[in-house]
Amino acid sequence: MNNANTDLHLLGVFSLLSILAVGGGTAVLPEMKALTIDAHHWLTDSQFRDIYSLGQVAPGPNMLMVIVIGYHVAGTPGALIAFCGFFFPASALALGCSRLWNHFEGSRWRLALQNALAPIVVGLMVGGMIAIARTAITGVETTIIAIVVFALLYFGPKISPKLKFNPALVILAGGVVGYLTLA
Repeated sequence: MNNANTDLHLLGVFSLLSILAVGGGTAVLPEMKALTIDAHHWLTDSQFRDIYSLGQVAPGPNMLMVIVIGYHVAGTPGALIAFCGFFFPASALALGCSRLWNHFEGSRWRLALQNALAPIVVGLMVGGMIAIARTAITGVETTIIAIVVFALLYFGPKISPKLKFNPALVILAGGVVGYLTLA
């Protein structure tokens, strides 16, 4: 595939994902995985998992991972194209929708739409988590690590306020445990 064609595919894929990212980038992870791995063969499962993990531990929005994908596919121009494709369409749509949304303030229609979108967003986010889990949880050891991390972050603060852990430190500890048990 030539560079111009690759650039157009990158722009098309990430622009589509941008528009579909209702509720945040996590909502489109299953589709991003399908497009970048299965449809275009730009990444492998392990590369996608690693890029996603990097996005989680790096400062800033986790969906900056699209820059890394674009860079992997087409170098620096690909990084810029993926970034613009993923963030600009959603920004333009959000600007237009916010103006329309403010126009209908107090409307029963607006409240009904808002109440209907909330569970959809949660479902899309759960779908994204499942897509990542399928690439990351590969055996007994990784299953145990995932369960322990979930339990610490979800149940720890409910048991005692002293058990509220910084997610970044839990991720780092999980990485160390994974390295020691899986290497």
